[in-house]
Amino acid sequence: MQLTELSQRLADLGAKPQHIGRITRAWLQGKALDTGTKHQKTENFLPLTVREGLPAIAASLEQLARVSAEHPGADGSSRLLVELADRQMVESVLLPRDGLCISSQVGCAVGCTFCMTGKSGLLRQLSSAEMVAQVVLGRRRRAVKKVVFMGMGEPAHNLDNVLEAIDLLGTEGGIGHRNLVFSTVGDPRVFERLPKQRVRPALALSLHTTDAELRQRLLPRAPRIDPEQLMELGEAYARSIDYPIQYQWTLLKGINDSQEEMDNILRLFKGKFAVLNLIPYNSLKADDYQRPDGERIVQMVRYLHSRGVLTKVRNSAGQDVDGGCGQLRARAVDVVNTSRLQGNRGKGSRIVTADR
Repeated sequence: MQLTELSQRLADLGAKPQHIGRITRAWLQGKALDTGTKHQKTENFLPLTVREGLPAIAASLEQLARVSAEHPGADGSSRLLVELADRQMVESVLLPRDGLCISSQVGCAVGCTFCMTGKSGLLRQLSSAEMVAQVVLGRRRRAVKKVVFMGMGEPAHNLDNVLEAIDLLGTEGGIGHRNLVFSTVGDPRVFERLPKQRVRPALALSLHTTDAELRQRLLPRAPRIDPEQLMELGEAYARSIDYPIQYQWTLLKGINDSQEEMDNILRLFKGKFAVLNLIPYNSLKADDYQRPDGERIVQMVRYLHSRGVLTKVRNSAGQDVDGGCGQLRARAVDVVNTSRLQGNRGKGSRIVTADR
């Protein structure tokens, strides 16, 4: 279901724009669709045909997404493994301080070498309603005042649906435009479309290195945009919305934590309306990459910050539950595959993975 389909189904029942708005706002707050207000009961506001048709619509919305598993983290976050109607799974993360990170795709086509999600490739797009449904699930658990499109998937590869979700969240969803964050590796279409939107979100750009060749190796299927050019595009958008760009830098030990990288950061960031987020890699012992030592991370922050680059360390939420970058989904798929393998032994059946 797309969000436009929801509006059309309500209109077909006889709902006027004011009725559609109230019903949509109730859903976005995680409440029953027929929730009234302090001053007006539902039966005194919604037409009878709409009230009679709401149970079927509510059932359709409930089928969009459900929480399959929840993993609270010691940092106050909570990672949600979300199952969609077709049994595919994505991840959402309730963040400390009323934030929520949501997914825009099942899998991802960019193939970042340090990301578990990228290893599965792109399986399918999420609809705009499936994205908003993740917000609804989050709000049923706690307040959500900020939504970050930084979960599974590359939002620029599902641009129309993502922008539709952002528009609804920034209007009927009551979320401030700068509290909606669009995270991307830097697809040129983003810089064409975002400035023209009614809701212009904050922008987070995945930089990861100042070396164009290294960036291409780390992000093998990202658009071939040099870091300098990417930052110029980001700077233009930052000035147009009067809000800084967040540049994401996943810290990989021995890869992008050198003194040369730091000096190049100083050069590229000079005069830019920008914040650098250093994200220590959420590593496991068997991973190809590892996070730098804590002392090295502190050195980098002090060096950059003291020389005028606003630098923050953003640890991936829920590291204590090994839940970063698609790890929850990968473990769930492994469990399903193992179960099916054991169930099909000796039956002569073709083994079907969870991703098919």
